[in-house]
Amino acid sequence: MSERNIIVRGLHDLGLGAWFGGSLAGAVAVNGAAADVSDPATRLRVANAGWARWTPVNAAAIAAHLIGGAGLLRANRGRIAAQSGVGASTVVKLALTGAALGVTAYSRLLGKKLQAADGAPVEGATDPALNTPASVKNVQRQLDVCQWLIPALTGGISVLTAVHGEQQRPGVQLSGLRAKPTQLLRAVG
Repeated sequence: MSERNIIVRGLHDLGLGAWFGGSLAGAVAVNGAAADVSDPATRLRVANAGWARWTPVNAAAIAAHLIGGAGLLRANRGRIAAQSGVGASTVVKLALTGAALGVTAYSRLLGKKLQAADGAPVEGATDPALNTPASVKNVQRQLDVCQWLIPALTGGISVLTAVHGEQQRPGVQLSGLRAKPTQLLRAVG
């Protein structure tokens, strides 16, 4: 693999950017626009149509991010093992990625349930009306939490990507490589 990793870094970063931005835009714009529809019985249809158009793009973005992330893990495996702090930040980033994947998949399942409830009267995509059926209200409440968790988790991944970038500065790498043997000796002793 080349020293520069431009392709995998691009896949990682562009995929993450689309995942984060699309989920935030969906929560704010798609779901918000559905609430502006005058007929409460068509609000879910509007939100569902928007999310259905975004879903394949989101899937491609997530796949690009994961492929790029795997490539970066492979390219930096030596530094992850040898440089102080890089392993820990990588584990946290992997945990956030797993959580974001789980919440995204669960959101999709909830979205499918709302698609099946087309015609139910609602205030907005994730806001029930007084006469919204209880089963739909439950799905909406869960989806309301998920729609904000996804950008929070993917935003955290983005911050850790910045941390990893800072950890690649030559001076930081050198001090991190020097610190690792000392940390290992303390742990053993």
